[in-house]
Order: sequence, then C-alpha cells, then structure tokens
Amino acid sequence: MKILVIRHGQSEGDITGVIEGRYDAPLTGLGVKQAKLMADWVAESYSIDKIFASPLKRASGVAEILSKRINLDVVYDDDIMEWNTGLISGLKKEEARVRYPVPELSYPHTAMYEQESNIELRMRAETVLSRLVNENPKDSTIAIVSHGLFICNLGYSFLRLPVTSNLVQFPIGDTGIHEWHIDGENRTVVHVNQQRHLEGLSVMELANSR
Repeated sequence: MKILVIRHGQSEGDITGVIEGRYDAPLTGLGVKQAKLMADWVAESYSIDKIFASPLKRASGVAEILSKRINLDVVYDDDIMEWNTGLISGLKKEEARVRYPVPELSYPHTAMYEQESNIELRMRAETVLSRLVNENPKDSTIAIVSHGLFICNLGYSFLRLPVTSNLVQFPIGDTGIHEWHIDGENRTVVHVNQQRHLEGLSVMELANSR
C-alpha cells in the first residue's frame, strides 16, 4: 500500500497568524495555486485509488482541487481534522498565552481549555491508520489531505513511535507530500514534505510559502 499524506495549502489563518486547530479558515489565493501545482504533480506521478480528507475548508479546498484533477471523489472524515485546540482556536498566540496559560507541569493525558489531549490526538491517528490499512486493498494508493499536527501524529503511528515522540520532527509545509509504503509488517518512508511541485511558483510566492 502507498499512502500519500498531503498538508493543506496556505490558509487565511496562516496569514493572520492565529492558532488554527478547528478554526475554519479558507485557502488564500496562493494556497489555491499551491494546491493546483500539487494536484498536477500527483496526477502525473501516481495512480490514486481513494482520496480521504479533513472537512475543514483549508484541507477540503485542496482535496477538491485534487479530486477534479484526477476525477475521483473525496471521502471526508472528521477523524482526519487537525488537533482540537478548543478555546484557543482562532486566537493570536500572544492572546492565547495570556487568556489560557499552559501550566508548568502537564502530561500526555492532560486536556485543558476544551482541547484534545496528546493521547486523544494520537489515538485518533492510530484509528485512522488502522482503518486505512485494514479496510482497503493492499495494493491501493491512498491520498490523505490533512493538517500539520495530525500529519505528525499519523507519522508517529506509522513509525510505531511512542506518544511522547518529541525527538522526531516531521517538516511539514504548504501542500508538502509525504509518501509512505506498507508491505505486510514492513514500513518505508519514501518522501518527507516533498514540495518540488512548488517550483512552479514565482520567487515572491515561494518566499510567502512555508
């Protein structure tokens, strides 16, 4: 099985510098262009069997662009949404620090301010990966359009890492593509945050991408 995990493109939340989480900001014009370049790359490089996506606008917008490019419907799944940041969603980071301070001592199971705990987020990723592996043909190529922290946790699940995996970081940029293969018990990371498709952007657009 091949799994392509794709981050959404630039969103309005990225521009305004708010904490997104479940804050439902749409793509910017640059985000749409990034998504179109990614969709062209994927169409030319892979034969996709299914597209799964978060229903949040910044991810669903990218998924719809890919869907139209390869003529394949999108399956939306709430479990693929970004970490639920609760009451800090949509706030500037400085405002969130003042209104909802993080205690000095916290644990993976700690959930504050109506947020998911790290364990809850990781278990959601584990569930998604288990469904992908067990509910699709072993020779499938699956595309998933999601968000930064969820993609990190899906990667930790794929690599069978513990919940507290801070020593392993996944670089994740606008429409970055992660390619993973599963063959029985063998798991292979082929690409991490592949963004060669963004070479089609102008110098200014590249400077504004992440």
